[in-house]
Amino acid sequence: MVDAGHGAVEAAARAHERFLWGLCYRMTGVAADADDLVQETYARALASPPERKEELRPWLTRVAVNLARDHLRRRKREDYVGPWLPSPVDTSDTEPPPGVEARLPGGGSTEGRYELLESVSFAFLLALEALAPKQRAVLLLRDVFDYSVREVAEALNMSEVHVKVVHHRARAAMAEYDRARCVPTRDLQERTRAALEAFMGALMSGDVAAAEALLSDDVRAVTDGNGQVRAAHVPVVGARRVLTFLTRLMELRGPPMAAEVQLLNGLPALVATYPEDPKDPLMPTRMVMWGALAADGRITQINSVLTPRKLEGLRMPALSEEDGGR
Repeated sequence: MVDAGHGAVEAAARAHERFLWGLCYRMTGVAADADDLVQETYARALASPPERKEELRPWLTRVAVNLARDHLRRRKREDYVGPWLPSPVDTSDTEPPPGVEARLPGGGSTEGRYELLESVSFAFLLALEALAPKQRAVLLLRDVFDYSVREVAEALNMSEVHVKVVHHRARAAMAEYDRARCVPTRDLQERTRAALEAFMGALMSGDVAAAEALLSDDVRAVTDGNGQVRAAHVPVVGARRVLTFLTRLMELRGPPMAAEVQLLNGLPALVATYPEDPKDPLMPTRMVMWGALAADGRITQINSVLTPRKLEGLRMPALSEEDGGR
């Protein structure tokens, strides 16, 4: 009977898996961390489930959020080497956005102030870094998953007054993001793809003037390697410096074995693989690069994720037939 009971609890908990994963990913910004947090949430559900089955989702939400908040506190205390960037996830047209439940069981939408796809955009996830863990949890439940104040209070074991105070502070911390929200519309996707492909084409062909014309004067290049692979530990700022930096990287690494543009976190990004360097094991073999656009269409930021854990589970581009035997 115990095993049967555990099976029923696990089956009921699995019904909420997409919601929990989406919540944990938005809380942490790292897909692999979301995987771990969801599994730990299930482990706790099996070890000590709530007394009433109808309370399972609020209970799972509370456990997942508490685990994510603890994870964020530990991350703040740890020494992260270099800039931190979110891990990319696939949001291609052939796949539903991650962790999205478009409709609630009783009807109605889970989308709130921020659209579900917008809330996994790199810009949104980076903006969340300005929030304290509790603020992040309240904002996500209220403004992304459209929980009521009462539902947030029950899920997070807070008073409704406290929820309102924390929510107000969280929205204030998001004010800068709100002034220029990154909503991944089809138009923005197309403009981002065009700018990314044009810039990489100019860079690969050595047309420095064309590449520089696509960059804003104060463009920033940010690289996330966390000391595990070779990467810049500080942002590179300015069009000339960014171009010199990227050109030097191309000279060191050579061309990628395979590369393609994929729709990641709502917008096009370059995904590339490089051959291993037997003389330098710290040279990265995988990379995801994306850019942010200014109103005039020029690139204002170039972000690159190289940290291996953040690229786990991501579909890497296939080698061409002539490269397949290398």
